[in-house]
Amino acid sequence: MKDLNLVPTFLWFLLLFPLHKAVANGVTPEETKQLRDEVREMFYHAFDGYMEHAFPLDELRPLSCEGEDTLGGYALTLIDSLDTLALLGDRERFTASVEWIGKNLQFDINKTVSIFETTIRVLGGLLSAHLIASDYATGMRIPSYDNELLDLAEDLARRLLPAFDTPTGIPFGSVNLKYGVDEHESKITSTAGGGTLTLEFGVLSRLTNDPIFEQVTKNAVRGLWARRSKLHLVGAHINVFTGEWTQKDAGIGTSIDSFYEYLLKAYLLFGDEEYLFIFQEAYSAAMHYLYNDPWYVEVNMDSAAIVWPLFNSLQAFWPGLQVLAGDIDPAIRTHTAFFSVWKRYGFTPEGFNLATLSVQHGQKSYPLRPELIESTYWLYKATRNPRYLDAGRDIVASLQYGARCPCGYCHISDVEFHKREDHMESFFLAETVKYLWLLFDLAVGPDNLVENGPYNLKEEPNASDKSADSQETNGSRVSEGWVRTRFPLDSSSFKASPVSGLIKGLCPGLTHEQKYGISYLASVDTPHEDNSAKQKDTVVQSQAIVVVSDQISNQSLSGDGNDNNVKESTEREPESDPSQS
Repeated sequence: MKDLNLVPTFLWFLLLFPLHKAVANGVTPEETKQLRDEVREMFYHAFDGYMEHAFPLDELRPLSCEGEDTLGGYALTLIDSLDTLALLGDRERFTASVEWIGKNLQFDINKTVSIFETTIRVLGGLLSAHLIASDYATGMRIPSYDNELLDLAEDLARRLLPAFDTPTGIPFGSVNLKYGVDEHESKITSTAGGGTLTLEFGVLSRLTNDPIFEQVTKNAVRGLWARRSKLHLVGAHINVFTGEWTQKDAGIGTSIDSFYEYLLKAYLLFGDEEYLFIFQEAYSAAMHYLYNDPWYVEVNMDSAAIVWPLFNSLQAFWPGLQVLAGDIDPAIRTHTAFFSVWKRYGFTPEGFNLATLSVQHGQKSYPLRPELIESTYWLYKATRNPRYLDAGRDIVASLQYGARCPCGYCHISDVEFHKREDHMESFFLAETVKYLWLLFDLAVGPDNLVENGPYNLKEEPNASDKSADSQETNGSRVSEGWVRTRFPLDSSSFKASPVSGLIKGLCPGLTHEQKYGISYLASVDTPHEDNSAKQKDTVVQSQAIVVVSDQISNQSLSGDGNDNNVKESTEREPESDPSQS
């Protein structure tokens, strides 16, 4: 989209070549350990605040030091925090928490809950803790544990199943845990809501030997993908009965984001080639029609006409997903752009207008989201570039100065004035702090806890695993193998050649429609004119990197992938709907 004029020419020049530059002082090995310890303290400040002032309610109000039920009234934050407790090696509190949940939690309650949130936070939390508590190789096995969390997870998932009883297979957005789907329940759901369930339900099917859970969630993905446009784009909201798109804005952020994420991760986890085929086509379309290097815009799913030149904070997961896909260069450039927004305000607002280079009206908040931090972690893991440790240090400073409250960490309701709100989502402990800790733990070398303990692994990895590990930890270079191996974006170019690393292999031959019998279900209300050749001229990406000017820190980041050109300031910043995290 190089013809897109989001900002005047002179402003682009200032953004590309600021008048003042400062070279960052990299994070030292000793400081890395200190930052890891600081992040651990951040977790316990918030976790202890929750346990003391809010438990067993769902979430903490960190300013008033009170609790509130926000999802279902079943100790949401504790469930969501279980795997972080295990990751930190806190055997005592992990064990106590698992035992309390096994004895006290039950889902036979008259509560209407979000399918999406309940799946990713509660079902996922129970399943991950079950796997940790039941496997001696984790070092966190609980001898007295008898599958209590797995039983709870299965019971919960069966209570969610009625939501999938729709003509399209795409589930309702909400369900009552006791009585099923209400007759007045909305038939409109988001693409992310219907397409972000495969990991948890798929794992449950494998643990219970009951295929129904995986079947319904795969059918939901098929139902969404079968209704894509001829450009291979999906919209934001759809009617689960008619299959009609009620909002045709296509993007990688709000209401769609994790649809892309779960396609690739479902393939990585289960090795199911169908997910890979769909991801390849969806990713190729996103990069062709949505990518305005280094940003992403929202377009009409049928015509690719731009509808929103907007960065929203949920897009920040994308560079991390690109790392998993092996598409490193655009990930680096986009992360640089996204992080420049953080540097400007100390946080990322829910919406940042790329035309005005200002916070979007009504989208000024930062609800402690983890997406940018997750991408920072994956890019450091792939490149070992110390710039990502500098970014992590800046993020810690912003959270400590701007979001720390008496009993936890507060939402920021206005990133321009750092106004605090009395709420702390469970994902702050389950994801935001976790990815920060993983980032710094990865950087401490021989003292790396994730790879060297406290998880007393008994099983010797096989030769291929050792080879992959040695490649991945090889200095500051991009990890060999999986990072440098990009899958072909055009399924017609598949070769039957072996590929090592995370992408387990490229599948020869047919398109996924031919192989699985999935075809388009054309929209009945919008005639489509194939302008793909015409559209291609409007979406050719410029290689220039554009970052947001930071008048506080006089920051300049180069996004050309050349580490030697990266310069940034060491000066730390002083200090919607969060449900799509």
